[in-house]
Amino acid sequence: MLLNDRIHAFSELGNFLKQFKTTGNEKINTVLKNDDFFEGMDNKIMSAHHYNGWFTVENVLFSIQQWADILTKEKLHNWVSVYNLEHNNPKTIAVIMAGNIPLVGFHDFISVLLSGHKIITKQSSNDDQLLSYLASYLVAIEPRFAEYISFTKERLTDFNAVIATGSNNTARYFDYYFGKVPNIIRQNRNSVAILTGKETESQLTSLGEDIFRYYGLGCRSVSKLMIPEGYDFDKFFKALYPYNDIINGAKYANNYDYNKAVYLMSNYKLLENGFLMLKEDESYASPIATLFYETYNSKSELTEKLELDKDKIQCIVSDNIIENSVNFGETQCPKLSDYADGIDIIKFLSKIS
Repeated sequence: MLLNDRIHAFSELGNFLKQFKTTGNEKINTVLKNDDFFEGMDNKIMSAHHYNGWFTVENVLFSIQQWADILTKEKLHNWVSVYNLEHNNPKTIAVIMAGNIPLVGFHDFISVLLSGHKIITKQSSNDDQLLSYLASYLVAIEPRFAEYISFTKERLTDFNAVIATGSNNTARYFDYYFGKVPNIIRQNRNSVAILTGKETESQLTSLGEDIFRYYGLGCRSVSKLMIPEGYDFDKFFKALYPYNDIINGAKYANNYDYNKAVYLMSNYKLLENGFLMLKEDESYASPIATLFYETYNSKSELTEKLELDKDKIQCIVSDNIIENSVNFGETQCPKLSDYADGIDIIKFLSKIS
């Protein structure tokens, strides 16, 4: 397959995904293979929470919409056109995926295939329904992909490189088992928001999207605030009130109650509003329903702190306080070139020989 063939197939997948929206699904007759796959995809979306209680219909559809928006011929071409991806010697890339949010491993999936390589995928049991179905659609559009895509639950063998995503603990095992082949091994990362006290109510409300989307389970979810000394949280809590319905989710509410009880028994000082707790803590990975916060005295002190901890941070939200920071409300809408851990995966894959 030529690169244009691969791009065409994924753009058709994007057209297919555009039918599934949080505002309601809409079947479009011009979408290829729609009669074979539309109803099945709808069933996958509606049943996702049976396999993972965190995968609500709204969150699954949100993830699908993000991919539908960027799987266009123009965006795909602009993304990969700067690399040399035309070759006749495809390698097999083993990809071990996380399962914290819907379709969390899709970027690795598309990266391997657009790079012209074969992929053998080992999915997390927490997210093993959606991707395999999309892969079936992709093969229906471009049958040559059948020789390039495989899924396994067994031990990985016969591969030329590895991309593995997991916790800090599993990363040590990945290093041990895959250290002798080219690899990208990702560990825990979290995202941070920098506040100055000058943010508008609209900006703070948008920040709620970065905090609560996917219940805060994504590496791009804001789990910590950096605030100036003397910051007034009243305005912050007021702006977040539109997200109060999140406490009606049983799993979230259980985590809220449990973590609150632990904090209170440990005599930790808390701020809370009935659906979110704030705890002063130097760590970045806060529990569900909790945001950590840390104070700063100056921009130079803040910059030094974030640079020192850059390997723990996925992205930073601010009103242009830090270079290359993300706008409020946009952490869960990454571009194709927003690579996890800042590692250019296409560049990595283009050099596998």
